[in-house]
Amino acid sequence: MSAPPRSWILSEGYAGLQTQAIGLAEAAGLAPELRTLIPRAPWRWISAKAWPAPLKPVRDALTPPWPDIAITCGGTGGVVGAALRRHGVAVVQVQHPRIDPRQFEVVVVNRHDDLTGPNVVVTRTALHRVTPERLAAAAEAWRERFAALPRPLVAVLVGGSNGRFRLDAAVGRRLAEDLAGMMRADRVGLVLTPSRRTDPAVVRTLTEVLAPLGAWIWDGTGENPYFGMLALADAVVATVDSVSMVSEAVATSAPVLVADLPGSSRRIGRFAAGLLADGRVRRFAGRLELWPTAPLDDTAMAAAEVRRRLGL
Repeated sequence: MSAPPRSWILSEGYAGLQTQAIGLAEAAGLAPELRTLIPRAPWRWISAKAWPAPLKPVRDALTPPWPDIAITCGGTGGVVGAALRRHGVAVVQVQHPRIDPRQFEVVVVNRHDDLTGPNVVVTRTALHRVTPERLAAAAEAWRERFAALPRPLVAVLVGGSNGRFRLDAAVGRRLAEDLAGMMRADRVGLVLTPSRRTDPAVVRTLTEVLAPLGAWIWDGTGENPYFGMLALADAVVATVDSVSMVSEAVATSAPVLVADLPGSSRRIGRFAAGLLADGRVRRFAGRLELWPTAPLDDTAMAAAEVRRRLGL
């Protein structure tokens, strides 16, 4: 049996980027090294597209020997990947690279990225690590811990302000009141997790309003409940700011309700509109809604296409 191809993941140190690349790699049967791109000064303040020698500003992450395959993600990853390809590395880019897609073997983008081409694979959602096997294991691990909560059980995924949407203390208070209204009117159980971007003031408000009603809210300590929540939820509420969270939620069999926030984003708006048109999500209006749904997940398809195009 031949050895598996040596592979890297290259991206900046954002969890959302790295999770997408890891999800694609796992689905494609690769076991890559994760290498974080941290540009040196002064290049960290200059767009990667303007770097005259793209490998030098991040050379600490690029110790030879070169891999057989590099999965790059995001704008900086794309510029570095295109340069690395000139050293004979097969490069798969995740997300719109903002440079000519012909500089890669494969480019995997979401349909809201408005990119097509002979080497472009288009998905309906962001790539992720949610699989039936991972959900089944998480369900077993968390079932007993959530057993005392009322059913239906609603998992709430809370993001944060990101330059396009605002989730501050005042907005958090409105979200908390809407969720509390749902708990009272629909008699649901509720499990909630904040994200790395959630303002601590928002977490305090959610806890103050919802915990007295019996909600289970992760305080950031101990084992992460995220996959357990997705696995056991009868419905999911996710804030609109995160394409990744919504993509992971719709990969389950649960109906997904998207909670709007003040602000706007053309890309995220198109993403949400696509899922609304598919019937896979609905807007959260302060009440539980249940309707027939099926998992929507293009990660396995994208991984199979990557393998085919790379001859793996």
